[in-house]
Amino acid sequence: MADLKTATPSSSTSYWREWRQRLAFWIGALLVGLTALAFAWLADAAFASFRCLLEWAPWSPLLITPFGFALLAWLTQRWFENAKGSGIPQVIAALEMPSRRLRARLLSLPVAAARMSLTLGALLVGGSVGREGPTVHIGAAVLYAFGRRLGLHGRRTIAGLILAGGAAGIAAAFNTPLAGVVFAIEELSRTFEQRFSGLVLTAVLIGGVVTLGLMGHYAYFGEIGGRMPTGWGWSVVPACAALGGLLGGFYAKLVLPTDHGILGRVCGLRSRYPVRFAALCGFTLAILGLVSGNHVFGTGYEETRALLGAQPVTDPSFLLWKFLANVVSYLSGIPGGLFSPSLSIGAAFAPLLSLIPDVDPQACALLGMGAYLAGVTRSPLTASVIVLELTHSPDLAIPMLATTLMATAISGWISPVSLYHALARQIIDKLHASGRESNDGTVTQIQLNEKP
Repeated sequence: MADLKTATPSSSTSYWREWRQRLAFWIGALLVGLTALAFAWLADAAFASFRCLLEWAPWSPLLITPFGFALLAWLTQRWFENAKGSGIPQVIAALEMPSRRLRARLLSLPVAAARMSLTLGALLVGGSVGREGPTVHIGAAVLYAFGRRLGLHGRRTIAGLILAGGAAGIAAAFNTPLAGVVFAIEELSRTFEQRFSGLVLTAVLIGGVVTLGLMGHYAYFGEIGGRMPTGWGWSVVPACAALGGLLGGFYAKLVLPTDHGILGRVCGLRSRYPVRFAALCGFTLAILGLVSGNHVFGTGYEETRALLGAQPVTDPSFLLWKFLANVVSYLSGIPGGLFSPSLSIGAAFAPLLSLIPDVDPQACALLGMGAYLAGVTRSPLTASVIVLELTHSPDLAIPMLATTLMATAISGWISPVSLYHALARQIIDKLHASGRESNDGTVTQIQLNEKP
């Protein structure tokens, strides 16, 4: 009896600790979903404002885009360096980071707020960026901060918070709960030691359900319903895979920092003159916009919708202009994601490849979207599920998986390292280097194995 009495308080403490952890994940995921919805609404409003300015003054990007890029680069470089880029590498780096202090620098709420604000600024001046990658970073930061505020600790628990927050962000951003789960397993959890737990899964689903509850059950690009290829139509699968893998790998090769060749000199100029380099990127984007009829600015959502129509009407040259727009926008160093602009590039395969006999143009666009996204991210399952969920096209599951798997392999021949994980490694190395330097220039040892 004495043993039972002494065990009861411990059991009660363990019970409430378990429920506190559950509530942290569930309520935090709800906050992530609401934040993602607010961010989506603000992003649409920001780019709509840019569109209105374009209608009033078609030449305005020549002024506001270079100036806007320069301002955003200066703010990012000066105050919010951990908000640079898409945000997904920061989440991967945080999952790998053993030091609590360094992890907090990546996932602080001020950094998340800065990423949201600066991404909105990028869309306001016409940047060819998306909001989905930043939403992953913001979601991870929100759930991490909420869990820490409730006193959660331990490496496995903290990693679970980051993983669930990032995945809930992608689920809410696209209104694709299943894609959020797959993204967490395939992309984020490559560096996560424990199995994908039911608690993390529930949190991801809550993030997606928030969007479903407030926005309804809708497809991001509408009901497309592309037809399964038949006969010669199956040749579009290797064609899309080859084009998506080659372009995706080439994109990764162009944007990853290097010390060699022409790209090394470009990276050197960006490091020495980040603000002026960003202004030059903004001016280049403005020129591309004028050449393309102002179709390369922003996320590419409207252009993707047009390309997914029964009879695509977008100029085939859009593929080239949008690809270059994505490259210069990312090289500028401003915050912004890759997902939506990448989907628009993949959809632009349709005007080129729909000339193949027995090919449905809509199916060609969908397979192109999956192929290019897989080529860029090296995440074939995530790319497949995102496209299928965004368009409610389950009939294309088999050709989609075949396309994305081949595109991922082809991309690896062009750029041997994964884009997100290579960028995450650079972030970790840079944080470790800066963390070892004290204010007076002496070197101090970081406690890498401190309590998470």
